[in-house]
Amino acid sequence: MPRSSQRPPARLAVIPARGGSKRLPGKNIRDLRGRPLIAYTIEAALGSGLFERVIVSTDSPTIAAAALQAGAEVPFVRSATLADDHTPVSAVTLDALQRVDPDGASLATWPS
Repeated sequence: MPRSSQRPPARLAVIPARGGSKRLPGKNIRDLRGRPLIAYTIEAALGSGLFERVIVSTDSPTIAAAALQAGAEVPFVRSATLADDHTPVSAVTLDALQRVDPDGASLATWPS
C-alpha cells in the first residue's frame, strides 16, 4: 500500500513522572496555584498542537490519577525496575514507546 494512502504516523509525548522523589517528595502532585504541578506539563504538551497523544509514565497511582484528570493518557503503570533513583529518562521513554507501539507501526519516530 503506498505511503500516501496510509494513516500518517502519530506523534507521542512521553512525560516521565516517578513517585519516589527524594529531594522534593510528591513534587509531581504538589499544588501550584490550585493544580498539581504535573498538570502544567500535560497542558503544555496538549496545547502545543505537536502531539496526537500525551502519555504519562509513572509508578504512582496518585500521579496517574492526577495525570488522567489533566487530560493525559496513563496506559500502563511503570515497572518498579524503571522507577529508582538511577534509571535514565531514556530507558523510561523507550519502555513507554515499546508498550504503546510494540511493532513500531503507529508512531512517527523511534529513538536510536
